[in-house]
Amino acid sequence: MKVVKRSSESQSAAESMRRIDSLFSSGGLRRSPHRRDSSPNGAQSASPATKIQQKRPTSEHPNELVLQVPEWNSFPWLLHGFSTRRGGVSTIYGEAGCGELNLGFTPEDSRENVLENRRIFSQAVAGAGKGSAGRQKPEIALLRQIHSGVIHRVAANRDEQAAGQPQRGDGWISDRPGTWIGILTADCVPILVADTRLRVVAAFHAGWRGTLGRIAERGVGRMRAEFGCRPEDLTAAIGPGIGPCCYSVGEEVRMEFGSQFSYAEDLFQEVFDLDPIKQKYPMLFLTARAPGHSNLGPSTHLNLPEANRRQLQDAGIRWDRIYPAGSCTACNGSQFFSHRAQHGFTGRMMSVIGLTR
Repeated sequence: MKVVKRSSESQSAAESMRRIDSLFSSGGLRRSPHRRDSSPNGAQSASPATKIQQKRPTSEHPNELVLQVPEWNSFPWLLHGFSTRRGGVSTIYGEAGCGELNLGFTPEDSRENVLENRRIFSQAVAGAGKGSAGRQKPEIALLRQIHSGVIHRVAANRDEQAAGQPQRGDGWISDRPGTWIGILTADCVPILVADTRLRVVAAFHAGWRGTLGRIAERGVGRMRAEFGCRPEDLTAAIGPGIGPCCYSVGEEVRMEFGSQFSYAEDLFQEVFDLDPIKQKYPMLFLTARAPGHSNLGPSTHLNLPEANRRQLQDAGIRWDRIYPAGSCTACNGSQFFSHRAQHGFTGRMMSVIGLTR
C-alpha cells in the first residue's frame, strides 16, 4: 500500500509541475533547468554540459529532420538542407525523454550529443541526395558568426582553411566539391544560393545587423566577382527564421533601416501586444502615464525574410527563383529552435549546401 501511495503522490507532483510550467509558458517565463542535488551535503549537481545524455531513438524519416527546396532536387550535383529541432539525441531543451537535433555547441548541451546530432543531420542530408552523394562523408565548414557582413571563400587547400579556424564572419562562398558550407541559426534567417551553370554555392547568416549590412546582396556580388556568376543563373532559398508576426524591434532599428533602404517602410508594421497574461489581467498593467505616453501600445515588427528576399532580388536573382523553405521559428516551437521564443535557453539549427564529389 505504501508503494502505491508514493507512486500516486509522484504522479500528482509531476502533474502539478506540468501545470506550473504551462502557466509560466503562457506568461513568457520558464523555470530554471538547474536543480539542487538531493545528496545529504546539499551540493549542487553537475552542469548538464558535463553529462552525456542518454541517446534517444532517431527518426527514420529524413523529412522530419531536414527541410529542402523540391525544385533543387533536380540537380544531382547539389546537396542542401535546413535542419529542424526534431530527431536528435539532445534532451536538455525539450520535454523529458524527447530527443532533439541541437547542432550548436551550446553551454547547456554536451559536446558528444552535438557531434552525434551533426552525424545524424549529415546522414539525413546526404541520404536525400542522388547517386554517390549518399555515400560520401562530408566535411562541413562553419564560421564563428558575429552578425556582420563579412563573407569568406572556402580555400582550395583545406589545410590552409583549417589553420585559420574558426574564421569570423557570416557568409561562405565555395566551388569546392566534397565540402559543405553551413551556418547556425535560432531565429536569424539562413540563406542558401546556388549557381546552376558554374556550380558555385553560398550560405549566409542574416540577423537584423547582417541584413542591414546587406549580407545577401554583398554575397551575390562576391559570387560574381570571385567566380563570374551571372544573376540569371542563380537560385536562392530562404530558410526558417523569425517572422514579422513575432519579431518586435526598437525604433532605432527602424531608423537604421530607413537610412539604408528606400523600401524600408514596407518592411515594418505595427502590432498590438497579444500577451495572454496582459489580456487576462489588464488591470495589473495600468500605468499613471497620460494616454499616448504608455509603453503598452503597439510594437514595431520587422519582416526579416522579406528584407532579405528584396536584397536577393535587387542583386539580380529572379523573384520566381527565390524559394521560401520554412516558417516562423518563434511561432513553431515544436519544429524549430527560437532564441526569442525560448528566452535564450535553446539549441541551434544548421543550414548547409554543398557540391558532390
